Amino acid sequence: MYRIMSIFLDTKELEKIIDEKDLLIIDARSFKEYSEGHIPNAVNLDLFSLHWLDSSRTGIEAFTSQMEKIFSFVGITYEKKIVFYDDISGMLAARGVWIMNYFSHTQTFMLDGGFKKWKLEDQPIDTKINPFKPSKFKAKINPDVLVGFEFLQENLENLTIIDVRSKEEFDGTLIRAARGGHIPNAINIDWNMNIDTNGKMKNSKELSTLYEIPKDSTIVTYCQGAYRAANTFLALKQLGYQNVKVYLGSWGEWGNKLELPIC
Repeated sequence: MYRIMSIFLDTKELEKIIDEKDLLIIDARSFKEYSEGHIPNAVNLDLFSLHWLDSSRTGIEAFTSQMEKIFSFVGITYEKKIVFYDDISGMLAARGVWIMNYFSHTQTFMLDGGFKKWKLEDQPIDTKINPFKPSKFKAKINPDVLVGFEFLQENLENLTIIDVRSKEEFDGTLIRAARGGHIPNAINIDWNMNIDTNGKMKNSKELSTLYEIPKDSTIVTYCQGAYRAANTFLALKQLGYQNVKVYLGSWGEWGNKLELPIC
């Protein structure tokens, strides 16, 4: 099985390698935030603008093709180290790292603590808009970390399903689709619990109290659009779980497919 070699990069570690030629730093925040100040050499790719709610087999193929083209435009190659960051160790950077692991790119990292920690340490900040240097990125697909609604529907009884949304979304008092509620058999662990008060990912000891799940479990995470779910994917990987998948369509798809079961 494909394994992630590493996930988190400390700001001090980034400082040491920031001028390396084989490093690509991606600011996953909005362009407005990026233009007001960003880490030197970083390019901007607003990952929150890249929603995808069709996780049928053809939908996943189209998602793969689109992301391959976007990452080619950004300049990703398998020879480069890739560092994603957002304001904290959040869902946008996590989304980038998860997609790159779907593309079997092992040298991909999240900047732990994000731009908030970088600023607090008085690290250099730039406002220059850095251009992309396009590449010809051809993805090597790792199917073990992404699933669609069909797989989930067929395996509801055999999976540990983690709904990482808020309690209100989980219990249906906050409705963000045609229906409120959650996927049958899902347990609710809010992704915000992964982050400490300083915006960093909690350490393994702290996370292990949240995720008391057998290590040999097959786990699927989901949220509304597979952003928060990607953050929990990284938290579980930090804990050593090997068989973790993200449901790409998440509740934005499941909650709008009236034929699918809900609780």
